[in-house]
Amino acid sequence: MTQADVSGGAAPAADLEIDATGLACPLPILRAKKALAQLASGQVLKVRTTDRGAVRDFQAFAKQTGNTLLLQQEADGQGIHYLRRR
Repeated sequence: MTQADVSGGAAPAADLEIDATGLACPLPILRAKKALAQLASGQVLKVRTTDRGAVRDFQAFAKQTGNTLLLQQEADGQGIHYLRRR
């Protein structure tokens, strides 16, 4: 699993984007899980969140599910998480 990059590295192209802003744990993870199920292996999901714990939550989710956490960015009170489906 790639560690979080909160410095603003180059973002990968996303095949699907979901907006989980305004939702508290565990809803962003549940929405991401549902969206990943729609993607083919190797495709990338982009998730926008505002939950403060989402950075850690997505790191744990990727580790538990075997999906790759490509990048995490934080800007303007939002987290952006990029996951590659296993």
